Amino acid sequence: MAAAPSTYSVHATSTSGGNAAVTAGTETIPFDASWGRDEPSGLPGPAELLAGAFTACMLKNLERAGALLDFSYESAEVDVVARRQDTPPRFVELRYELRVITSETQHRVDLVHQNLRKFGTVYNTLAAVCEVDGTVVAEAPTGG
Repeated sequence: MAAAPSTYSVHATSTSGGNAAVTAGTETIPFDASWGRDEPSGLPGPAELLAGAFTACMLKNLERAGALLDFSYESAEVDVVARRQDTPPRFVELRYELRVITSETQHRVDLVHQNLRKFGTVYNTLAAVCEVDGTVVAEAPTGG
């Protein structure tokens, strides 16, 4: 298995009016960099992209834990709510719920959750500057 990279590069562009995009890997993701619009553009803004990076970290580390701990699951989804304050502007809290379809025992689910909190790069970066807390909910496969 190849070692994870220790540096990451992205490139972003913007035009006057707030049309922007970030390129990471081979993908370009449009986002809203506008200020003071009356109507939302429908595109994610920087806050949603940061929350999205957190969810990506959780899911990638779930896959990592699956490989390292022989934890099997069918699928997973995660919801995050990030709360910010205005002065000074910063995030103060991230709450998450990770739902995993698995036949694993609750003890193994708890072990994976412990691993997600301990080894997630984005998780730990955000936890160093704001409150991060959440749950992992195991749901049994439907077997259909």
